Amino acid sequence: MDKGKKELPDFKQLDDRLIAEPSQGPFFEIKTNLDTPVTEDNPYISSETSNEEIEKIKRFFDDDVY
Repeated sequence: MDKGKKELPDFKQLDDRLIAEPSQGPFFEIKTNLDTPVTEDNPYISSETSNEEIEKIKRFFDDDVY
C-alpha cells in the first residue's frame, strides 16, 4: 500500500461541486431558558412569518413542560 502523498487536483478545476448559499429552512429549534418569551424579540419570528406559524411558536414557548 502506498502511503505517500497523493496529488490533489487544482480546486479551480473541480467543476463537479456546487457551493450554494445556506437554505432558509428547514431548521431545528430548541427551547432553552435563554429564549425570550416576548414575540417581538424572538429570533424565530420574522416579518415574513405567517400568523399560523406565529401561533405555533407562541404555543411552543408557552409550554412549561421540560
